[in-house]
Amino acid sequence: MVVLAALAAMAALSGCAVNPAAVPASTPIWHDARFEWFASRVTVTQGELFTLEPVLAEKLADPALKKLGNARKLEHVMNLLYGQGMRRFDYSAGHSTTARDTWVNRRGDCLSLTVLVYAMGRALDMQPVMQEVKVLPLIDRRGNVDYYNHHVNALFPRSGPTQTLEGRLTATNMVLDFEPQIGSRLRGEALSEAAILARFYNNLAAEFLANQQLPQAYAHFKAAIATDARYAASYTNLATLYRSVGLVADAENLLRQAIGMSEVIDVPLHLLQQLLLTQGRLEEAQQIRNQLQQRRTQDPYYWAALGLQHLKDAQFSRAIDALEQAQTLSSGFDEVHRLLAVAYWRGGQTSRADQQLSLMAQSNFDPEGVRELRKKFRSPAQ
Repeated sequence: MVVLAALAAMAALSGCAVNPAAVPASTPIWHDARFEWFASRVTVTQGELFTLEPVLAEKLADPALKKLGNARKLEHVMNLLYGQGMRRFDYSAGHSTTARDTWVNRRGDCLSLTVLVYAMGRALDMQPVMQEVKVLPLIDRRGNVDYYNHHVNALFPRSGPTQTLEGRLTATNMVLDFEPQIGSRLRGEALSEAAILARFYNNLAAEFLANQQLPQAYAHFKAAIATDARYAASYTNLATLYRSVGLVADAENLLRQAIGMSEVIDVPLHLLQQLLLTQGRLEEAQQIRNQLQQRRTQDPYYWAALGLQHLKDAQFSRAIDALEQAQTLSSGFDEVHRLLAVAYWRGGQTSRADQQLSLMAQSNFDPEGVRELRKKFRSPAQ
């Protein structure tokens, strides 16, 4: 979630695996009068977030569907979502919606679509799991606000093809992800319906903040924290709101609280560094800068994201250096092998590209993707 400029405010979204954080020791200082707060500004309840559109709910209530196995049920869900052409739903970043509205609009961000498929799976008694997964940092700039996105998707237990495990045949879990990224296929941190609701409120608040609708933003940040006090991003974003209206001391307290709540702290650290610089607290700001630099140099996701950016900029030598560093710092990071294979190939190192594809194949990571890359690398037209 990061890069900030000017009051380059930053908002942390769950939209698109974090260890559970302890409940914070203290609640934020609220300024209800200043932001004209009243509870009715927040209109979506937990039940409403997951309520299906009536016609869709009726389809899923068919008793014949309930008798199917999970794999057939998931196939039915996919057919409802995409139809035979597999083009029925559009991914649309920047606005989170309820299950009903997502179905009606035929589009949504990853949180919206996760909520919808979870609600569909729940209606079919599939015991779906909403989860947050660690992916490469994705920054989306809207106006003077930078959004650093967390990523959520839905896992359906025992809904995939069978495989042999410890001498027994067992059905595999399936992850339904609407914007696959590095790490999105992995098992993440399971999220309760309340935790997802908090992320939904946070996303709406961030959107209100970007549009300078500060009372609505405040009300939804407050609702997010009341719903799930462990979700650190809401504290970071509330700090951005407070700083924008001159509540600097309260903003600093919120940022320090967010840093103590989660392992994902680059964003509040960056914002805290900015705040300290504006106050002339240069020594403290330098300490934060050193901490940020140390974290990044030891984080394979940082190097993978840097390598991906260099690939996009056609700086293949730099991409290789960054991705090799990511590979050194990680184990079993299959998507790094894919990016490194592309970087080697683009840089003219075809034998090394083939080595990376072999590593991907050995780990059984996306076999169809491996075949496509081999075909691409060997095509004379390339």
